[in-house]
Amino acid sequence: MTGVGSSDWPRIEAALDPREAAYARATGFTPKAGRIALLPGPDGTLARVLFGLGAANPARERLLAGTLAGALPPGTYRLEGTGFDGTEAALAWLLGGYRFTRYRAAVPAGEAVPAGEAVPAGPALPRLVAPAGVDAEAVSRIAAAVALGRDLVNTPANDLGPAEIEAAARALAERHGAAVTVVSGDDLARDFPLVHAVGAASPRAPRLIDLTWGDAAAPRVTLVGKGVAFDTGGLDIKPSAGMLLMKKDVGGAAAALAAAAMVMGAHLPVRLRVLIPAVENSVSGAAFRPGDVLRSRAGLTVEIGNTDAEGRLILADALALADAEAPDLLIDFATLTGAARVALGPDLPAFFTEDDALAEAVAAAGRTAFDPVWRLPLHAPYAGLLDSKIADLNNAPGGPFAGAITAALFLRRFAPATRAHVHFDLYGWNPSTKPGRPEGGEVQTARLVYALLAQRYPAGT
Repeated sequence: MTGVGSSDWPRIEAALDPREAAYARATGFTPKAGRIALLPGPDGTLARVLFGLGAANPARERLLAGTLAGALPPGTYRLEGTGFDGTEAALAWLLGGYRFTRYRAAVPAGEAVPAGEAVPAGPALPRLVAPAGVDAEAVSRIAAAVALGRDLVNTPANDLGPAEIEAAARALAERHGAAVTVVSGDDLARDFPLVHAVGAASPRAPRLIDLTWGDAAAPRVTLVGKGVAFDTGGLDIKPSAGMLLMKKDVGGAAAALAAAAMVMGAHLPVRLRVLIPAVENSVSGAAFRPGDVLRSRAGLTVEIGNTDAEGRLILADALALADAEAPDLLIDFATLTGAARVALGPDLPAFFTEDDALAEAVAAAGRTAFDPVWRLPLHAPYAGLLDSKIADLNNAPGGPFAGAITAALFLRRFAPATRAHVHFDLYGWNPSTKPGRPEGGEVQTARLVYALLAQRYPAGT
């Protein structure tokens, strides 16, 4: 398989066998990004694949090779040409080969293979020989972690409630020798009252999942993931169109677990903690109400302006737990606000931090991992929009403005001691298929966080 950039095509065309060149011309191949030409050999079998890479420019889609896993016939392929970055291409191939098959014939996502052997996209899909110098095991490990998170987001809520989120965390912990504790029932009501209140209306009990891994003396990194298995909106119930994709409200927890899988799989020298408040925001006589005033783990009281702003409530209790330990780095992931999507669209998660140096590192890691994000400001004067006349703050102040910023400011109230705190406001879903990103659940920022941590805490140090 030969990658063909716009400037390379005359040279590559001239080097082709005359029959191959004639066939490429006859079928109208051009090196436009994503174009594919299957060139037959003398016996009619597939002899060569030409893959258009387009013009060399900074805006080129770096996961472009992800289109190949679903477009080529079964077989084993090797990359040729200077247009490919081997690691990017191998990862894109695996990410693009992901299929959610729980309710259909099984087509598993990528598996780890030794360097130099074929990187598979699934048994019915083509296989890619790992390019020279590529750590196929590491690439496959990242792709498998992404597949784990995507599976969680794609699983419908009838098969994924708080108990199943816990089971996924326990299974991951068992694979990597991590420990898991879970707080539920009366203990949850006492110690994590906001998590308990949000989940109380569902027959599927809420819980706080706490995974720890690594040397207790190593730098402390804590990941917090919003684990709402399904969000009806509560008594401020969503319209049917707004509820249709709410299985993806587990996207924050899925991203946290995917990032944790990458960190543990690479044996990064950190003391990792993953906190997941897992709930279903449902409707019943036990539901919390608009106008209720709830006390949080941190002691702050919260007036409920809207029961559909439940994610920040459960994160608040988890962040208070994380903050008490003063981690070196605190990162939370949440499918939190529609305002962030209006501002940046579905492909570009917003992030917030008070630490300018950390913000630069996050943005750089996003570029390195081709997992892009965009910083929005924690504009302090907007904190007044969270004021309540009867409580310490309101979870959903009225008005149409700055929804993503006020949500981030709300969360900062519950982790005041940790300056090195990053909040990601995700969409967690690919509305349509793009290279390396099939339509459906996505664990945005998980690869970014792994790249950030691998740079800060290299394996083997």
